[in-house]
Amino acid sequence: MLDAICQYDATKPMTYSVFKFQKLSDGDIEKYRQALVCPACAGKAYYRKASKDGKAACFGSRYHQADCAEFKPSAAKEREEQHAIEVNKQVVDSDAMIIDFSCAAKVTKPKVRPTVDKALSENGEVAVNSSPDITSVPAEADLSKPALAIAKPELVNEDDKSETKMRIATQGLEKVLHSLLRGSDLATSDLWVYTDEKYRWRAKNLFVNFADAEPTDNGAPRMYWGTISHTDKERLWLNPAETKDVGIPIDMFSSSLISRFGLKVRRDFEGAGIILFGKCFWNKAKNRKIIQLWSNDVSRLFISKADESE
Repeated sequence: MLDAICQYDATKPMTYSVFKFQKLSDGDIEKYRQALVCPACAGKAYYRKASKDGKAACFGSRYHQADCAEFKPSAAKEREEQHAIEVNKQVVDSDAMIIDFSCAAKVTKPKVRPTVDKALSENGEVAVNSSPDITSVPAEADLSKPALAIAKPELVNEDDKSETKMRIATQGLEKVLHSLLRGSDLATSDLWVYTDEKYRWRAKNLFVNFADAEPTDNGAPRMYWGTISHTDKERLWLNPAETKDVGIPIDMFSSSLISRFGLKVRRDFEGAGIILFGKCFWNKAKNRKIIQLWSNDVSRLFISKADESE
């Protein structure tokens, strides 16, 4: 993208070429960069500064419409589209999904899709048996309900269509994030999603875009997702592109982001997709919402760097 529309002043939007935008003062760039949209489809856009190794400054978007004139297909985009198709199929074909936080980044080896026996509790809810490749399967419950007993692992034949079986999909954060960015049905579905060995959630209540983030009762966690506009110079905070009143502190695990995702300089963060399991709360002044990674555990976070061709 060579141009982007800045909606910082909603009454007077301005179109900037990337050449003009990069000549703004650092203060104006930081002020305007979270108000950028694609001039063709109005999808949320980002700005990436020029890099020291010669990469030019650019605009881009992770939210282009499929028919947008600015949308340029690439191997990375095709891969993300495939992830969206895969997750959409799981939403349709499965009774529940387990989030596998241990799934390594960019591992595409297919997993066995297990089935498990249904077991009704006294209140009519369902307890599940885990598959062998999961150390522990979340028992039936929402965050406020006690867990049910978990039976021993049992893998059921894939061809068994018995009505007594329940289909459980397993998915890692990378494909979940890419599917959300590419508009899969996951964020609005009624699919049960297990986040640990105790709790399950309806997908539509679990996955929250940064634009819709609100502090929850008793600090209850959610899976927050979206894109990164930029980080501060000290790389202590991430600023989502979708909203100006949310911050994500990363100072406790910033070094892990370098080794895990290759985020060595500020430019690496700009335009990256992100999903994390965390809690949302107000800062002391109650003028900014904080989303804190649960237990500062980087395995519960995934960052997908922006494609250079976006």
